[in-house]
Amino acid sequence: MEQAAPHLLLVEDARDIREPLARYLKDNGYRVSAADSSAAARRLLKAHAFDLVIADIMMPGEDGLSLGRAIRDTHAIPLIFLTARGEEVDRIVGLELGADDYVVKPFSPRELMARIAAVLRRAHAPPPGAKAASETITFDRWRLDVGQRELVGEDGVAQALSTGEFRLLMAFLERPRMTLTREQLLDLARGREAEAFDRAIDNAISRLRRKIEDDPKNPRLIKTVWGGGYIFAADVSR
Repeated sequence: MEQAAPHLLLVEDARDIREPLARYLKDNGYRVSAADSSAAARRLLKAHAFDLVIADIMMPGEDGLSLGRAIRDTHAIPLIFLTARGEEVDRIVGLELGADDYVVKPFSPRELMARIAAVLRRAHAPPPGAKAASETITFDRWRLDVGQRELVGEDGVAQALSTGEFRLLMAFLERPRMTLTREQLLDLARGREAEAFDRAIDNAISRLRRKIEDDPKNPRLIKTVWGGGYIFAADVSR
């Protein structure tokens, strides 16, 4: 059976951008649902399964960053932000939310197409060190099904992981009790296409800690090595 084309959710309040861009993406083989607001996007997210979300940051009402935070809390969908400013503060806040990429306005549709293709490749590529789709890794009170990208606690409740969080966790699980610098983690978790913001890794670590640590403010599993980076201080078994 032929695999369905990736389904994209485009969230953009400006009609003169949204409609031509949606047509362009459809003409190039993607399925596209378009929303003119975060509220409309939330309704579409409840009704459909999407492979990637493209969201403008500056929108009236609920902005794209707020929408991105809601998506990250409930979905493991790759996320690309569109921003007219390109300021570092926007990029840092977006990275805190787990954005997979940025495109600064004005941009060419071909550039966005290239970014979409790259993010989808990373999202569907096997994580570093993955041996087999059926591999299960256990640590502390958690069990990770590598093939399904599902993290399940001892209570049987699954914890949603974004693509970036999954890759970051795999980087640690492949190298337990080994100090990893921020640069190493950036390469392992996001690939060399990512920009080397030290703070981006720190924020990604904070998000992952909130999901796997009993007390994120006093972490037992992902410990900070002052001046050196981070270390995964737990036994790992397969």
